[in-house]
Amino acid sequence: MTTDSSQLGLRVLIAEDQYLMREGTRRLLAEVPSIDVIGEASDYDSVLAETRRLDPDVVLMDIKMPPTYSMEGIDAAHVIKKERPDTGVVVLTQHDDEGYVWALFEKGVAGYGYLHKLRVGDLDQLARALREVAAGGSVLDPRILETLLDRRSKKPGSPLSRLTAREVDVLALMAESRSNSAIASQLSIAVGTVEKRIAAVFAKLGVHEESDVNRRVAAVLIYLRESLPDS
Repeated sequence: MTTDSSQLGLRVLIAEDQYLMREGTRRLLAEVPSIDVIGEASDYDSVLAETRRLDPDVVLMDIKMPPTYSMEGIDAAHVIKKERPDTGVVVLTQHDDEGYVWALFEKGVAGYGYLHKLRVGDLDQLARALREVAAGGSVLDPRILETLLDRRSKKPGSPLSRLTAREVDVLALMAESRSNSAIASQLSIAVGTVEKRIAAVFAKLGVHEESDVNRRVAAVLIYLRESLPDS
């Protein structure tokens, strides 16, 4: 049956090699009126082929897929963004390894999302992430962020060590692509206070004013540059 594309909401392609996970995700997203799953893929080659054929707004895919179950999702994400800069990509993972995060964001943050697979069950957050990357924003899972921030902040000389606990709280919500008003509501503080803490975070981490809207995630990723293994 043919669907009138003018009536479609956010057009999503799901790429996951495990059928139950793929079907479960499709059924969950079917509950969101403004999201339409327009196709599915199960490996590296098929996700690229289906993206080229269907031209989705967002591709939601596993980080590890056939043929090698290594970093196909990240590799495919970079190919997709190179060919279709306006297509958002959300990568799902079971790993908190900062190397995967950096591999995804090393070529830029706009239009990329990195979420733990557990977030699939949090439909509101998953839908928000899909919409954010489709609009050119960026999302980094707060659970993964919390682990990495804790690990990196303990490193001597880390820029993160200059942040106060309250500034770290704001930074974590920034990575979730929360608006200033949403951050204020979550932390029960004034919007003006949020703005001051964000300004302090940018200043302490060296994220300059000329950076684009995704400097919120760029600020989070500063510590990743110093977390790569020593050469």
